[in-house]
Amino acid sequence: MPLTDTPAPEPLASLQGPLALEALALGAFDHAVGRMAGFRARQGQREMAAHIAATLSRVRWPARPEKGDPQPPAQPRERAIAVVQAGTGVGKSAAYAATVIPLALAQGKRVVISTATVALQEQLMGKDLPALAAALPQPFAFALAKGRGRYVCRLKLDQLAGGDAGTAELFAGSDNDEAPAAEVPGQAWAEQSRHYTRWSQMLDQGDWDGDRDRLDAQPQPDVWAPVAAERHTCTARHCPSYASCSYYQARARLAQAQVIIVNHDLLLSTLGLHALPDPADCYLVLDEAHHLGSVAQGQFTESMDLMHGAWLDRLPRVLAEVAGAIGQPPGADVALLARQLKSAQADLARRAMARLSESPDWLALSGRQGGMRPRNGRDGSAGFEFSVPRATERFAGGHLPADWLDTVGQIAGHATVLLRQFEALATELKARARDNPGEAARCAQLYSRIGALAPRLQHMAATAGLWLQQAEEGQPPLAKWLEAGIRNGTVTLTAHACPLTPGPLLRSQLWSRVRAAVATSASLVTCGSFDHFLQESGLAFDGDVGALEVQSPFDHARQGRLVVVQTRNDPKDVDGYTREVLDLLVQDLSQVRRGALVLFTSRAQLRRAQDLLERGEHGRLRERVLVQGESSRTQLLRRHAERVAAGEVSILFGLQSFGEGLDLPGELCEWVFITKLPFASPGDPVGQARAEWLRAQGRDPFSDLVVPATGARLLQWTGRALRSETDEAVVICYDDRLLRQSYGRRMLKGLPPYRLQRRRAGGMLEDVVP
Repeated sequence: MPLTDTPAPEPLASLQGPLALEALALGAFDHAVGRMAGFRARQGQREMAAHIAATLSRVRWPARPEKGDPQPPAQPRERAIAVVQAGTGVGKSAAYAATVIPLALAQGKRVVISTATVALQEQLMGKDLPALAAALPQPFAFALAKGRGRYVCRLKLDQLAGGDAGTAELFAGSDNDEAPAAEVPGQAWAEQSRHYTRWSQMLDQGDWDGDRDRLDAQPQPDVWAPVAAERHTCTARHCPSYASCSYYQARARLAQAQVIIVNHDLLLSTLGLHALPDPADCYLVLDEAHHLGSVAQGQFTESMDLMHGAWLDRLPRVLAEVAGAIGQPPGADVALLARQLKSAQADLARRAMARLSESPDWLALSGRQGGMRPRNGRDGSAGFEFSVPRATERFAGGHLPADWLDTVGQIAGHATVLLRQFEALATELKARARDNPGEAARCAQLYSRIGALAPRLQHMAATAGLWLQQAEEGQPPLAKWLEAGIRNGTVTLTAHACPLTPGPLLRSQLWSRVRAAVATSASLVTCGSFDHFLQESGLAFDGDVGALEVQSPFDHARQGRLVVVQTRNDPKDVDGYTREVLDLLVQDLSQVRRGALVLFTSRAQLRRAQDLLERGEHGRLRERVLVQGESSRTQLLRRHAERVAAGEVSILFGLQSFGEGLDLPGELCEWVFITKLPFASPGDPVGQARAEWLRAQGRDPFSDLVVPATGARLLQWTGRALRSETDEAVVICYDDRLLRQSYGRRMLKGLPPYRLQRRRAGGMLEDVVP
């Protein structure tokens, strides 16, 4: 059942006018915060709540018709979007939850809260919402929404539990087609099959609800993929396992919740699919909203594999067997189309490899120009690692070579025709399952067989179609590029395409549907302005947006210092700068007495730091360091907390993902070391294409795009230092461009007012006026 068809909560009362709604929302906030255990009133938090209440109270919702009444006439669409920059310590989740949820309950609406990180979802589900539910007079239910692929498909699981490897080929399709289960060694398959049998028994006994995240040990991707629920292999209510389906049981629980927690990826990927409440009929809160642009860009990126074609050899047989089983022959020569598609794919792969073969990245990646370097492990083992993780080749201006167009056109055409054959069979199978329940089990299994192959065809058709598109006059072109890598000793090659700017995508796909929303984060203001966020998120020049910056309650000048280190080597001299910074870092780490966080801008830089610490003279320091990737994030943070609690020194080494979302209060993080300003990789093909387009428009991409984006990341990184009013911490940045370059000064404008100091090359400290 679509969530939009479920009954909404009944309104508390008939409320008239925005002033009454504003008073209700702000009164509910005051009531809740005064009664929530562990919470206390904060001026900035109330400012945020008041702004949200005043903004969203302007929204006018269409009258909900009584059952049996005709739909009321269309009413003017009145919308409102509150944008709030909430500095660290404001308590933004309580500010929006204690305001928006009562406002929604009073009007019979639901609330969808979307986040970018699991950590914030866990905070909302485990702390903030239970506290608010206990404090508000009107009860509400809340639930966490997950993607379909996080749940097991009972039909597939029952087929594979206790079956042989040949059975698994029935569901081979999109993820690992070069090694279907039939080719998995017998011992490995036996172990895999034991997982499926145990999971099936756990479901039968009620010991598991089918949610992957609730398994004691997380399965490997190649074990989970064959039994994961997928939209393309699902016949929904026509499936014989529908009544016991884990995914649809979770959907039923969501339908009873007034508040739904979701992530940005799922929110954007399900727009228009009725998997979540309609944005036009609910209150939407986007926390960690600074991620919205990058998530949207990822959602609308298409790619196709150019190296693996064995699945196209199986496709005619699968289609023929399914069509024969229901007596509906295909309307085209499927075997010929598959051969032609595979031939075109191979032709494009040859052209792509010829183009990539002389690129510096590929030469380094393939080891012909020193792309591999020796590496010694902590256990004394030796090995090699690639210094270049991938090789990319971008098409300037989005223009493909003229002699490629015919091949790309063949891929688009053949994939589209084959998709039509799949769609015709899928439609027939669903109809038969609906009309003849006795055939539902067989139809569901047949449907899953063709559905397993459909995603690859869709990606081929979509990517090739985008590659053939040319931008209209005055409009930005698409970014188009090739990407090659080496995985498990095998070359990978993919073709990609995506729109250059996320703003228009979000404006057309999300904001055009939204009626009432809050967008908030601690880093929406960059370089002293909301401009960058509003452009990237599609909200620039939107008259329904009201923006507010709420300052952190922390006394940054008293509690913290930002020390900018003057280095002899310029960061553009990568080797010299890295050597100097790592030597300085090792010296500075000797000052750490409890917890510290070191943030690196690249994995190569982090590896060099590890190598330095693994030398004999730094052995004791290495024992105090926990490195991102050595174990799971949860395990690393638990070990870090245990060490600090025991009075030991503990130092975290991490990359970008450790630069935000980590909440390390007090002694857990008394030092933050930033090895370099966090500029995005210059090799990013989308960033290159955007810069090329901006230059063509007479604009400066570095000033307009790179500096604000880097400023936002730097704000997040420095924000790891102070997490409460009692914390004291030092942030050390080894990149003195922050002080000596004008763009560095722009970034400083967006940072909290720490006591700012420069450390000269000899070690002398001097205060700096911002």
